[in-house]
Amino acid sequence: MSVYLDHNATTQIRPQVIAAMAATMSEVGNPSSVHQHGQRSRKAVEVSRAQIGRALSARPEDVVFTSGGTESVNLAINCVIAAGGVKRLIVSAIEHSAVAEFAEKSGLPVEILPVSTDGVAQLDWLARRLDAWNVDVDGVPFLALMLANNEIGTIQPVAKAAALLHAAGGLLLIDATQAVGKIPVDFAASGADYMAFSGHKFGGPQGAGGLIMACNAPSAAHHHGGGQEKGRRPGTENLAGIVGLGLAIELATQSLEDFAALTSWRDEIVAGIRASAPDMVLLGEGAERLPNTISLAIPGWKRENQVMAMDLAGVSISAGSACSSGKVRGSKVGGALQLSPELAEAVVRISLGWNSTRDDVDALLLAWKQAYARVAPRLSVSA
Repeated sequence: MSVYLDHNATTQIRPQVIAAMAATMSEVGNPSSVHQHGQRSRKAVEVSRAQIGRALSARPEDVVFTSGGTESVNLAINCVIAAGGVKRLIVSAIEHSAVAEFAEKSGLPVEILPVSTDGVAQLDWLARRLDAWNVDVDGVPFLALMLANNEIGTIQPVAKAAALLHAAGGLLLIDATQAVGKIPVDFAASGADYMAFSGHKFGGPQGAGGLIMACNAPSAAHHHGGGQEKGRRPGTENLAGIVGLGLAIELATQSLEDFAALTSWRDEIVAGIRASAPDMVLLGEGAERLPNTISLAIPGWKRENQVMAMDLAGVSISAGSACSSGKVRGSKVGGALQLSPELAEAVVRISLGWNSTRDDVDALLLAWKQAYARVAPRLSVSA
């Protein structure tokens, strides 16, 4: 038995996407070339850009192709810093390391937007901070806020945050990497100045993603040479990856109702685990969450032991974000949600995907109950 339930780390590429990419790779042509082969490739790039624009309610010309979410958020933050008006950064306490580490290394002061114990950004804090903002000292306000958290799946009030920021003359970066293809995402309605996304989270290829930049958002290249993407992201385009990205986002947004239906399986898993372990803690339980994401902790059952027990049973789950290669890394959000040290060491994530099945759910529940039955007596003794 082999069951994959770590779709928030990366999900299965869709068969139609594989076929489209293979067909693209059988052709030749640089999208920057003026001859017919190059222009055929250029057309494929622009078709993908249009697909993304339709899927995310954005102007196609505002879409910049990148290698994925990490590069996209780095490019966005680099843009606002290079423009010179931003003198400090605000990032939420549960941002992905791609945002948090870039902010830390930017050389600018970083302020943390706190979240509730359910993992939702506290906009009252943001409103108070903006009321006290001194543009002469603090510069242009800037906030990085993910649309949906990658570990616990909580959906953030990004449009309300955008309204607060814009009233203060500020800028908003939305990391939509975990949201696109799982819930409706509307760039125009969000109020974002920048929005990042990545193909491998919704059935597209790894190594292909994008950044949407509002027409009046500050722009600056992260590196130089070639002039592709209007100079915003130079370098020969990843043609097959871009084709796959466009098709995947089209397919994912067309099947959002199917993805929303995963909520019933998500809740069934939670109920099944809680029936065996009543002391289970479900992170973000009181907040609106992604249909596919479960983040839970069993007091005393350390995350690495639970992940290994499930892996030995043929079920792949994770201990949090997949941002540390080859390591069982703990949940970043534990501290932000004010979990006890014991609970913070016990957080694991189960994430369903577009191709998850009823058999996957049944296999997970059986494997988990068997593993828990073996460790429960020791947990009771240690408690």
